[in-house]
Amino acid sequence: MSHHDKRTRLLKRLRELGVRLDGIEDALGTEHSKDWEDQAIEREGEEVLERLGANGQSEVARIQAALGRMSRGEYGLCVKCGEEINPARLDAVPETPLCAACAAG
Repeated sequence: MSHHDKRTRLLKRLRELGVRLDGIEDALGTEHSKDWEDQAIEREGEEVLERLGANGQSEVARIQAALGRMSRGEYGLCVKCGEEINPARLDAVPETPLCAACAAG
């Protein structure tokens, strides 16, 4: 998979995450029921949404960082040790900043 293909894939994923994150933010901003049982259920749902939001935001940050490395010509090099990241690893996880050795350590 070429860098161009990976870039396209990362940009597509960002769009997908943007839609999902917007939906989560909208759901968190909705009015709550006055009934205490409904409120408990809504609070539980909000906790799930917030967790998904944090995970989504973390993924967005990793993708944006990968796109930044692409624009600087640093994509495919481990940000920790500077070694080349295995192309198969980049195909599987194109936003990864670390080689397998550094990610495991």
